[in-house]
Amino acid sequence: MEIEKGKTFKYLRERREVSQAAKDNLKQFIRIKKSITDALKESDLTIEQLTQKLDMPKHEVVFYLMSLVKYGYVQTGAVDDMDAYFSYKLKNNG
Repeated sequence: MEIEKGKTFKYLRERREVSQAAKDNLKQFIRIKKSITDALKESDLTIEQLTQKLDMPKHEVVFYLMSLVKYGYVQTGAVDDMDAYFSYKLKNNG
């Protein structure tokens, strides 16, 4: 008897549907991820600079930025002259 790979996945996919809210949240995350990474392509930025550049509330920038750090898209850079703020930069995965 041959085992069909992915059978469980196919079964679950047929039975469960992804909610529209989950789809919308993923679309929003991808959009914001792109805007943050595009901003960091230009130069290293602090959270405050990202907040101003993206015209987003600070708590949202922190949430998405820390998610990008967690998943390896972004890393911390240098600390400013007053040792108060980190800059963030794209992670070199090459």
